[in-house]
Amino acid sequence: MSEHQDDQDQQDQGRSRVGSALHPSHSVMWVHRIGAIVVAVVIAIFGVLGLVGGLSFFDTEGAPVAGLSTNGALSTISLVTALVLVAAAIRGGRLSSTVMVVIGVLFLVSAFVNLALIGTPYNLLAFRLPNVFFSIGAGLVLLFTGAYGRFVSKLPNDNPYRQERGGDDEEPDDAHRQPRPSSRAEADADAAMAEAARAHAQGASDDDQRRRLEAMDSARTHEERRQIWMRFDADDAEGDGAGPDGPTRGRALA
Repeated sequence: MSEHQDDQDQQDQGRSRVGSALHPSHSVMWVHRIGAIVVAVVIAIFGVLGLVGGLSFFDTEGAPVAGLSTNGALSTISLVTALVLVAAAIRGGRLSSTVMVVIGVLFLVSAFVNLALIGTPYNLLAFRLPNVFFSIGAGLVLLFTGAYGRFVSKLPNDNPYRQERGGDDEEPDDAHRQPRPSSRAEADADAAMAEAARAHAQGASDDDQRRRLEAMDSARTHEERRQIWMRFDADDAEGDGAGPDGPTRGRALA
């Protein structure tokens, strides 16, 4: 019961850390919000001007508005998209980033799909080349500002998304660091481990070396690998060559 309570406390603390990391005042969150609001304002103005003009909903010819072509359908879609972006900016956090990335991708897809439909009866959004260029630009702005500070392989320590990556599952920073041995036995173990690794790479390792290397596969740090190797040495010194669990297995069989 106590262990279960401790695990629950640790999970609650982890959620608390994530919540504080995604604080809306963080600069990364403001980049998401500003990018979403800028694009939302532009397309909202475009949508309102289109609707005020009383344009036909699916007029494939469209009418010029602010240098772009539009009809009732495109103006309505622009207003709805602006509202979604504003709502995402107000909400902030991961949701804001995700919405921006998704809408950014949809802008890019729309640009190329409607480019192919220009001049056909299926150009239901009355696209022209300026619309295509605007959609590509707006899509890239949303995509890059939405992905800012989130979709990178190595996040800085103060990044609000760092703790969401599951820090407990990440490889320890010292996984590949070889610390100095603190005794002659540890130094001998390090030398023997290095020799076994070289022999294994050259295909010349013996059975004992292979058994030890296989046992070390699950270790995450150099210290853990060294401890496993030294347990083999201790078992060999006691006359049992079966490995770290050899004596236990031997007693069980007896």
